[in-house]
Amino acid sequence: MKTIGLIGGMSWESTLSYYKLLNEGVKARLGGLHSAKVILHSVDFAPIARLQNEGKWEEAAVIIKEAALSLERAGVDFILLCTNTMHKVLPLITPHVKTPFLHIAEATAKTLNTHGAHKAILLGTKFTMQESFYKEVLNAHHIDVVIPDLKSIEIINQIIFQELCIGKIETASKEIFLKIIDDLKSDDTSIDAVILGCTEIGLLLDQQSSKIPLFDTTILHVNAALDRALKNF
Repeated sequence: MKTIGLIGGMSWESTLSYYKLLNEGVKARLGGLHSAKVILHSVDFAPIARLQNEGKWEEAAVIIKEAALSLERAGVDFILLCTNTMHKVLPLITPHVKTPFLHIAEATAKTLNTHGAHKAILLGTKFTMQESFYKEVLNAHHIDVVIPDLKSIEIINQIIFQELCIGKIETASKEIFLKIIDDLKSDDTSIDAVILGCTEIGLLLDQQSSKIPLFDTTILHVNAALDRALKNF
């Protein structure tokens, strides 16, 4: 079994899900007393969130790079960056780190391809929804991306940072997300998937909530990691 490196804490609420899902996945695949081989480097999210909002992505990348190097020194076989948004800075990090990263958007796109999805609503932080770094990966896998309007983007971003990242799960916020999804689907009936492109949104929504297939990027990232960690084991 390969050792998985996790860069977590962004937020720690979703990092909990990563650890739980990895261990549940190993147990399901191998049985007995097996559990995942994991080394976690958890960062303080507050300074990173501030740098995001100030547009200081290069400074934020330094924090992630140092976390990745610490995992590399610890001997992990590959690394998961346990956040969608911070994949924006991955190109600033990978030239300095020899250990491979398993990209969350790549894992997501490949799963959508497997399910035959062609046009997906992308929900996440305003950075993930509005900037190109995530959508380009999906487009490269022939997936068209639909995002909400500017007002809805701000509402989603606020719910993520002011509620989900601190473990606050509100029924009213769930209904807001579902209405945004329903409105987009009503406007474009060719939409056939919804990407929960923030690792915290899966704390709020599940498939039972939606008539459209939901793809939780945390789960997809974990499944790809399990495939790699347990290959030939």
